Amino acid sequence: MPSSFLAVIVVGTLLLSLPIAHASGRTNHLAAAFTAVSAVCVTGLVTVDTATYWTPFGQAIILLLIQVGGLGTMTLATLLVLLIRGRITLVASLRAQSETKTMALGDVRRVLVRIVRATLVAESSVALWLTIRFRTTYDDDLPTALWHGVFHAVSAFNNAGFALYSDNLVGFVSDGWIIAPICLSIIAGGFGYPAFFELARHGRQVSRWSIYLRLTVVGYTALFVVGLVVFLLSEWDNPGTLGPLDMQGKIWGGIAGAVFPRTAGFNAIDYGDIRPETLVVNLVLMFIGGGSAGTAGGIKVTTFFLLGYVIWSETRGWSEVRLGHRRISGATQRQALTVALLGVGLVTSAVIALVVLTDHPLDRVVFEVVSAFGTVGLSMNLTPQLPPSAQLVIMGVMFCGRVGTVTVASALALSRARTFHYHLPEEHTIVG
Repeated sequence: MPSSFLAVIVVGTLLLSLPIAHASGRTNHLAAAFTAVSAVCVTGLVTVDTATYWTPFGQAIILLLIQVGGLGTMTLATLLVLLIRGRITLVASLRAQSETKTMALGDVRRVLVRIVRATLVAESSVALWLTIRFRTTYDDDLPTALWHGVFHAVSAFNNAGFALYSDNLVGFVSDGWIIAPICLSIIAGGFGYPAFFELARHGRQVSRWSIYLRLTVVGYTALFVVGLVVFLLSEWDNPGTLGPLDMQGKIWGGIAGAVFPRTAGFNAIDYGDIRPETLVVNLVLMFIGGGSAGTAGGIKVTTFFLLGYVIWSETRGWSEVRLGHRRISGATQRQALTVALLGVGLVTSAVIALVVLTDHPLDRVVFEVVSAFGTVGLSMNLTPQLPPSAQLVIMGVMFCGRVGTVTVASALALSRARTFHYHLPEEHTIVG
């Protein structure tokens, strides 16, 4: 899997290095490589202005890389989820019925077709809506409105955050007809295909929901509410963000501020002016990310809330972790802990590297690194100012954040547990 993503990045870099891709006609290989990594990893961090630096050809290449990166990640992650759940066939896995460990090639093909079909339907619907809005409200000619509609719909569903406006979506912060469909598309893409399929089948039968679905639904809802409340309370009168807006602009800005940090990458306000409390909450939201088997990044909602239940069970003195009338295995708990700690380790290492390579404030460095790891793409206007060495670090973090989490999860979940035929003497060490 990492090699396939790397191959797409190399091809994308070569195409973006062509003079025809640059508005100036001059080739900047580092900018091309950084943009290719960001697009394939559906992150959205950029060192150049997407709207003015690239020609329509270059923008089309970026769009193609976003689609390949997002669809590839969602497809591979979905197959991983199905393999972990160990069903007879992939279709039977999605229906959550049988319990065995074989898969049929034909079922794999059908699942992939369903994913592609659902992706195209979602993107086309949002693209049509945005095209109509751009055409009727913002006086764009039809070709421009159509191109902007398609580009932002694909970027939103794949949680990429690339925009064809120099200020991203800041100019549309008060327009709910733009913000709402983009937010819904972001949530749909990051929620995860298996969760949507199960929710469609057992939406009202909560007792039949799997632990995966329960954690995803509860987690998404809780994080959205927390993000919305904190963003509105913190930024309501901030003259650099929501302060100058009317009531409608503040509400839509708050909704965008709660959704966009969940690996979407769009920004409807200037994140260089956000308050410290908003910054801290955004760091948490970006690190957690979205749902498993979707286009979102981060350690994933299920990982975070599962670890929360582990902590709760330990503080209560329970001998096992119970959730939804099910017992969570020790192997699953260790996998969640491993994914989370590896994420912490990667972020910490990258922050140290950027502190050594640059003289920028620590809060901005941490924000940029966590945004790269969570494949979010939000920026405090730091990335374009980074030297080439620091840009290479960010590129590595984006790649590891996008490909590494799925690779590590698959390696942990699909590896055979080593069985010991004897037990060593037990010893309790001091903890805390």
